[in-house]
Amino acid sequence: MELASVRRRPAIELLAWVVLAQLAGAIGSVFTVTALDSWYGTLVRPWFAPPNWVFGPVWVTLFALMGVAAFLVSRSDNPRRRRALAVFVGQLVVNVSWSFAFFGLESPAAGLAVIVVLLAAIVATMREFALVDWRAAALLVPYLAWVSFATVLNYGFWSLN
Repeated sequence: MELASVRRRPAIELLAWVVLAQLAGAIGSVFTVTALDSWYGTLVRPWFAPPNWVFGPVWVTLFALMGVAAFLVSRSDNPRRRRALAVFVGQLVVNVSWSFAFFGLESPAAGLAVIVVLLAAIVATMREFALVDWRAAALLVPYLAWVSFATVLNYGFWSLN
């Protein structure tokens, strides 16, 4: 199916953006799942660390919001649309990189370095999205909040282990 055909079908385009975002989450989860029962289970947890079952539903929700946000930007006629979507895809790559750094490399230090970059990438994405469609930027606020919390949590793991 060519791009012009997808653009004439908003529901399919919305689904494509949500699937793309969820795919980033699925790729990252490959690193997570393999380390959960082995390495991650041996770490000293910060007192404020939520139970493991919380992360899945939170991330699925956040990736869905990201996909909807990207869809809103993609439907705009704003000339900054392409740049905003490129920044969005870039931050998805950084998001997956965090899972690889923290869980794949089994390194809270590497995870901490990447998550700081991820925070900056989210802010950059929100800035670019706001220039195209403020609703898209607003949809990323929960993502920014969660990754801010995750940064503190990552720091906690790093400092305790």
